[in-house]
Amino acid sequence: LLVQKQSPQSTMADQFVGKWNNTSSENFDAYLKEIGVGMMTRTVASKLKPTLTFEVNGEEWTMTSISTFKTHVTKFKLGQEFELQTIDGRDVTSKFELEGTKLVQTEKGKSGGKDSSIERTISGNTLTIVAECNGVKSTRVYEKV
Repeated sequence: LLVQKQSPQSTMADQFVGKWNNTSSENFDAYLKEIGVGMMTRTVASKLKPTLTFEVNGEEWTMTSISTFKTHVTKFKLGQEFELQTIDGRDVTSKFELEGTKLVQTEKGKSGGKDSSIERTISGNTLTIVAECNGVKSTRVYEKV
């Protein structure tokens, strides 16, 4: 009988794997900027219920964000910097790291833009995302499907 021992990091990754549905958002302006939508009424914005899916294949993670307006796929390996165009079209150098129950993403603007950070924290079947860009924070909560 062959038993594969999982590293604490892969066990942590397993918590993220799967599909997550957005249940609430605070600060729609920051969120809309993140998904690349300019002008929108708060009523329409409050009806946006994006989904987020994580897959982990060996060392490579795939994070897919789907909203009414856009699908954005990000492939990354933990701890490795890579070039990325954000959902709102900024060119950044990005890096993902696991810190306890948090998947922390840091972005450095390549054309003089502001650096930003996104913390994705798991607690049971709840994923809380706090994004900070240009000094504006936005919080979204997702439930595992």
